[in-house]
Amino acid sequence: MKGTLALVTGAAGGIGEAVVRLLAERGAQVAAVDLDAERIADTAARLRADGLDATGFAADVTSSSAVERLVDDVENRLGPVRHLVNAAGVLRLGQARTLSDQDWNATFAVNTTGVFHVSRAVANRMAPRRAGAIVTVASNAAGTARAEMAAYAASKAAAIAFTKCLGLEVAHLGIRCNVVAPGSTDTPMLRGMHTADTAAKASITGNPEQYRVGIPLGKVATPEDIARATAFLLSKDAGHITMHELTVDGGATLGV
Repeated sequence: MKGTLALVTGAAGGIGEAVVRLLAERGAQVAAVDLDAERIADTAARLRADGLDATGFAADVTSSSAVERLVDDVENRLGPVRHLVNAAGVLRLGQARTLSDQDWNATFAVNTTGVFHVSRAVANRMAPRRAGAIVTVASNAAGTARAEMAAYAASKAAAIAFTKCLGLEVAHLGIRCNVVAPGSTDTPMLRGMHTADTAAKASITGNPEQYRVGIPLGKVATPEDIARATAFLLSKDAGHITMHELTVDGGATLGV
């Protein structure tokens, strides 16, 4: 990672922040992107205080024009983007039959269209340089039905399909595109699904009434677990891996 520039979306907390920190610790310069301008400025300041090379950028990934301006700004200020991590995501829970149009559209706007906007903008700049690596952070829910998660699961499944198709189209340019699919991870998103005291336990034990098995390894992931998998797929160690989906869920989907 040393001497390269990485752009990470959803960087103000959770998995995104963990990815920024790890890539910076491994020597990358990181453009940390988030919708929340105040939070991303605070996050970048904390990282710089720890001696890490991170610069905060506020941008709305649901806006094509905003993303194009963002990537231009990043490359003009910091240099060519070599690594991209799509970590921005939202979760709107609800039964499929009663889910509102607003929740459905908001979920896809970030989780799918956001991935499209940022990946397209960055890949188009990587292409003439004939080098780069992209990782989309999706979810194990994309391939396993979950009650009350229809919008989230569908949006992540679409993001996976898009990332793999992009990977096929740009492979001849030396650009690799892969997916990390986390299971339950100790983030504000998971804690928002339960009370703070029960989030981990509920994930580990599962819920037979919702046909949801627990986690065989007996623990939820940390954001750092997902960051390490992401960093691997970006690295030279994964130099012959593309269009791959790496599930990091402690066995929750039973290896399927």
